[in-house]
Amino acid sequence: MEQQLNIFGEPLIACSNNPLTGFFRDGCCNTDETDSGVHTVCVEVTAEFLDFSYNVGNDLITPVPEWDFKGLKPGDKWCLCAARFLEAYENNAAPKVVLEATHEKTLEIVPMDVLIKHASYSKQNQ
Repeated sequence: MEQQLNIFGEPLIACSNNPLTGFFRDGCCNTDETDSGVHTVCVEVTAEFLDFSYNVGNDLITPVPEWDFKGLKPGDKWCLCAARFLEAYENNAAPKVVLEATHEKTLEIVPMDVLIKHASYSKQNQ
């Protein structure tokens, strides 16, 4: 896979290895034409976002052992679908975004100013 870039046009950094995230489960919000969900926004989930997601039919809380998914809890980082992030934003439930770990393809769906408004300044990025 060729080097992928973040929303600033710089090399994409890892989002999370615990829990292991990404469309390819490689810890990064990498994408390609097979990723129809555009799992490109690295977010730091909140209880509010997890409740919102659950209520719109995307349960990210309940473990799914057959997919090696332990369920998310507040503070976990996760590669979220860009459209789901935008939906959460429009419903005042958007989680924080790790900008340097968010793929540039996100900008086709979510405006840059919205991402910056929700920036997370985690220890990983300091």
